[in-house]
Amino acid sequence: MTTTGEEETGALTGPWWWTRWRSAVLDIGLALLSAVECVIEGARFARDAALPLPVGMVFGLFAGLVLVLRRKWPIAVVLVSIAIAPAQMGFLMGVVGLYTLAASELPRRIIGSLAGMSFVGMLIVTYVRAHQGVVRGDLTIGDWFVPFLSITTALGMTTPPVLLGLYVGARRRLMESLRERADSLERELMLLAERAEERAEWARNEERTRIAREMHDVVAHRVSLMVVHAAALQAVARKDPEKAVKNAALVGDMGRQALTELREMLGVLRTGEGTVSRVRAVPLVAVGVAAAAAASRAVEDPSDGPCLADLDVLVGQSAAAGMAVDLSVEGDARSYAREVEQTAYRVVQEALTNVHKHAAGAKTRVRLAHRSAEIAMQVENGPPPEPGSAESARLPSGGNGLVGMKERVSALGGVFVSGPTDAGGFRVSAVIPAGAEAA
Repeated sequence: MTTTGEEETGALTGPWWWTRWRSAVLDIGLALLSAVECVIEGARFARDAALPLPVGMVFGLFAGLVLVLRRKWPIAVVLVSIAIAPAQMGFLMGVVGLYTLAASELPRRIIGSLAGMSFVGMLIVTYVRAHQGVVRGDLTIGDWFVPFLSITTALGMTTPPVLLGLYVGARRRLMESLRERADSLERELMLLAERAEERAEWARNEERTRIAREMHDVVAHRVSLMVVHAAALQAVARKDPEKAVKNAALVGDMGRQALTELREMLGVLRTGEGTVSRVRAVPLVAVGVAAAAAASRAVEDPSDGPCLADLDVLVGQSAAAGMAVDLSVEGDARSYAREVEQTAYRVVQEALTNVHKHAAGAKTRVRLAHRSAEIAMQVENGPPPEPGSAESARLPSGGNGLVGMKERVSALGGVFVSGPTDAGGFRVSAVIPAGAEAA
């Protein structure tokens, strides 16, 4: 029995060259039977050849024990059986040796050559013995029957073991090939599972980042305006009650809008709790993907999401909060893909939020340009009138606004640039292809 690769290394549990103890016991038993046969036939050969009886028996004993090497050296076993065939001994060795040889991994030309030699040797020996028997009168058959008997005996002693060995060897190799293929498929499945887990983890991280960016864009702007209005309300509460009431109303509107948008997003993320409670075996990856997709539909629904037509309202809200802001539009306005309009709106929104945070009271200019193959936007503010004006409102900054804008624009194949100006202000610029789609 032959094995390959790791299986061969792990299967070597028997003594010497045997893979298993059962194989060793079988080969030793066959060798003992062959030795007994050869001893008996060696004694007969010694009488016919006028040799001492012990010589023939010892010769037969050693010749028969060669069969124990059939798994390690099948060629040697077959050659020994051919060599002792003229002495009419080693028939069991010849049959078992040919079977082992045909079932081995040796080239077919070697198997065919040795099988042919064994056939020819058996044919000659049988023919000579049968002819001698006819001449001596031991056999009462015609001379015509001697070739037939010789060919039949030679075929019977060589063909069945060779065919059986070829069948067993082919079946063994097929089983090993199927086993190796199964092991290979198992390794590939494990590798695919690892890659799928990596992709799922990457998708989860991407969805977390995207949802965090949406939460930041949706809530941060309105909350920033609320803080600015609250600070203004605190400043004018006693001096101008009418303006204080107006600012308070604006704060309430902003808070309600922020709560509404936040509630919609969180509601979508919580959708499916009942389903999960009924089907507890739902994979975490599937739940995350479904929740992220639902959040995307809720946040980016064209009927509810922001668009370029809402820029006037956005700029008006900042102006109501005390910002000196001006909006200018160049080119003919037209409709763009949903992702393009939302990204352009979010860039302007986040840029205005940063002005509220870091340059309160600074003059700001918003420019929007409709071009043939792209849309460009720029938000530029001057230096704040008072160095400590931004800190007076105590607006926190997480440092994610510019990163989120750049990620949005880059995902659509656009260009995003931001940085301070020579006048001490800050400029945010973005150019997005008109026909861009989210990657």
